[in-house]
Amino acid sequence: MRNLQKLAAGALEEVLDGAALHQVLPHRLQHLDTPGERGALQDIVYGSLRWLGRLDAWLDALLERPLTDPQLGWLLRVAIYQLAYTRAPAHAVVHNAVNAAGEGWRRGLANAVLRNFQRRRAELEKMADEQPAGRWSHPDWWIAKLQVQHPGNWQAILEASLLHPPFTLRVNRRQGDAAAYLQRLAEAGLPARQTGPDAVTLDKAVAVHALPGFDAGHVSVQDAGAQWAARLLDAQPGERVLDACAAPGGKTGHILERADVDLIALDVDAARLARVQENLDRLTLSATLVQGDAAQPDAWWDGRPFDRILADVPCSASGVVRRNPDIKWLRRPEDIARFAGQQADMLASLWRLLAPGGTLLYATCSIFHEENDGQIRAFMTRHAGEAERCPLPESLSDGSLLPDAEHDGFFYALLRKI
Repeated sequence: MRNLQKLAAGALEEVLDGAALHQVLPHRLQHLDTPGERGALQDIVYGSLRWLGRLDAWLDALLERPLTDPQLGWLLRVAIYQLAYTRAPAHAVVHNAVNAAGEGWRRGLANAVLRNFQRRRAELEKMADEQPAGRWSHPDWWIAKLQVQHPGNWQAILEASLLHPPFTLRVNRRQGDAAAYLQRLAEAGLPARQTGPDAVTLDKAVAVHALPGFDAGHVSVQDAGAQWAARLLDAQPGERVLDACAAPGGKTGHILERADVDLIALDVDAARLARVQENLDRLTLSATLVQGDAAQPDAWWDGRPFDRILADVPCSASGVVRRNPDIKWLRRPEDIARFAGQQADMLASLWRLLAPGGTLLYATCSIFHEENDGQIRAFMTRHAGEAERCPLPESLSDGSLLPDAEHDGFFYALLRKI
């Protein structure tokens, strides 16, 4: 059996060198033979990234001097994660890590560090709590930004971002409703609860093909917070609709499940656009797929205005870091301003495609002001007299949906062209 710790350590090293986790992990998983091994490796990598700030604080306290071998450092972080956050037998964790460390001083150091972690656990917990990055396992600049922008909620946001994400499904209302699907789940021995008009959240994640009716398009995996998009857009039968930045197609499918519309699904990436088609095929729904840049519509737009536009723009993804824990370590403060600039360009380009009286739903999976309310306020200033910001339901009064145990973090703003 391959050493999972060594594979996980290599994955962490690649990610922290700048590679995206969704590109790194599949290459590591293909080295493993069984679903159990693949699941274990995924848990170790995701968990280590989720708690990396705390692992760093612990390792720094356990070392007398900085490591000259970065690969050994990643291996030790992985093993410490297993000791602290998994049910793996401690003796097996230490034994495997010592063997994977190599020979000579590396072997001895690995054994000493991990044994010391076990002995000094209570002391190390207190020490990590005294450091913001150690307490919250987010970069210091990220924590400071949340403290300024969300002074009453920053701790709750960080706590939610350290949870395992909920496993939520969207019931295809053309095939049934949430209550009926909950009954199907119960009959399959899969406990779940309703968490939105079309949303059900399982107590425990399962393989999608084990879900009743998944392959027949009866349900899709989609966070309850993301399911607000199609409801707020509220496209009506016969309308011409644009889903900009549509891949991988979750919101596209939801719009079409709710109403028969003439929908264009746009994305700049051909490979990701193919995933939209796969999802629509499974749901037995249809849309016109167009490869193009939402910020450069002259290259693909036919000149016919849209009644509704969903502008689900690229963003920092700061609201979904528990699903993508590499993001918080790869982002830099200057990235937020860069995203905000791209969003402003895209919003201005899409606005001119909207018919008078039409509505545009601006959406991000960010919790940072510059990408959200700040972006919309600046847009409204530039377009005074030609745009109005429509009220949202009370639970979304300011557009912010902050991450919690039930859903990820999102922002929505509904704009009407006067």
